[in-house]
Amino acid sequence: MSKPLTIRGYAHDSFIAYKIKKNLMKKYYLIILLALVSGSSFAQMKLIRKMLSNEKDTTRKASFLPLPAFGYSQETGFEFGVGAIYSFYVDRKDTLNRSSNFALNTTYSTKKTANFMLKGDMWTKGNKYHFIGDIRFKNQPFNFYGIGNEAKKIDEDKLDQRVFKTLFDAEMNTLPKAYTGVSLGFENYHFIDKQAGGIYTTNPQILDKDGGSVAWIGASQSYDTRNSNNYPTKGFFGRATYQYAPDFFGGESFNGSQIKVDLRGFFSLAPKVVLGVQGIYYTVQSKSTPFYLLQQLGNDQMMRGYYSGRYRDENLMAAQAEIRYRFMNRFGIVAFAGTGKVFANGQFNGDGLKPNFGVGGRYFFDPAKGLSVRLDYGIGEKLPNEKRQAGFYISLAEAF
Repeated sequence: MSKPLTIRGYAHDSFIAYKIKKNLMKKYYLIILLALVSGSSFAQMKLIRKMLSNEKDTTRKASFLPLPAFGYSQETGFEFGVGAIYSFYVDRKDTLNRSSNFALNTTYSTKKTANFMLKGDMWTKGNKYHFIGDIRFKNQPFNFYGIGNEAKKIDEDKLDQRVFKTLFDAEMNTLPKAYTGVSLGFENYHFIDKQAGGIYTTNPQILDKDGGSVAWIGASQSYDTRNSNNYPTKGFFGRATYQYAPDFFGGESFNGSQIKVDLRGFFSLAPKVVLGVQGIYYTVQSKSTPFYLLQQLGNDQMMRGYYSGRYRDENLMAAQAEIRYRFMNRFGIVAFAGTGKVFANGQFNGDGLKPNFGVGGRYFFDPAKGLSVRLDYGIGEKLPNEKRQAGFYISLAEAF
């Protein structure tokens, strides 16, 4: 009789020990979980405090910001991807050395469209040399409205496009604040008309409808007195480029030249308020220019609010002004307004200038370098029987 009692007693004691051990283990797990949550919360709070801190980083260290990219349109479906910007100084000890910036944006959609962009802007020690690189690939539909400054919504024609573009500029400091350089570029286009019988098919002004290739070689000259290449508060910037495209590819491929002039001025109106003004003039010169090389009005930098390519022609002229109020190192707001038009060679006049205006917000993820995430809402003209043209933009760095 005693043996079973002993066994039962031993089993009962083991069960009590097991319960105690189990409770202790639960407490340990709970302590570990609380520690992990606390550590994660602490890390998150530390990151949030860092991202909202009003202090500038004076160490001139490199910065990196990844951002999710997403959107939706009827043409592309749901679009998702990633954007990022990496910024650094080649010479951290030289306080006059300008920051070098590399920006990436790549997206893919549920309708198998793709978009890739990689831009680089690099300054060497002493700002002796300046290198600019740009690689873009796009495989997605877009809306074509014809050629000229009076294109109508009713003429909208849907096209599929596949575009590859690359550009490389190298500039050298030749005179104080002045840079002289050379430029090389290559572009390839392919188009498919999704709605046969529209303006794209029937308009005889539209040349090289299937697409083609063009190679550029050119020169540039710039003059730059800005106190920052990211967020200037004073100074002047002017740049002119000339590019020539030899007849490398034959057929309907482009043979001609283009000139681009970009002028900017910045004025400090108050300790936290800056006025920026910009004017551009782009022209393409050729006996026969394919529609895809015509200058286009509207993007996230100039004439915000207009669909890029809604108006296109051989010449583009536009100007804008922007008031920037940076009320904290991390945050700012802007108001902008501008005007512009496209026109054929030899047909310039002051009629038909299109207005744009809007507001935006800025978050400076690197206050010391003046690098920001930009949100802008731009509004354009209201044509009869059309909705007012407008656009919302999320971009990295200032518009100009």
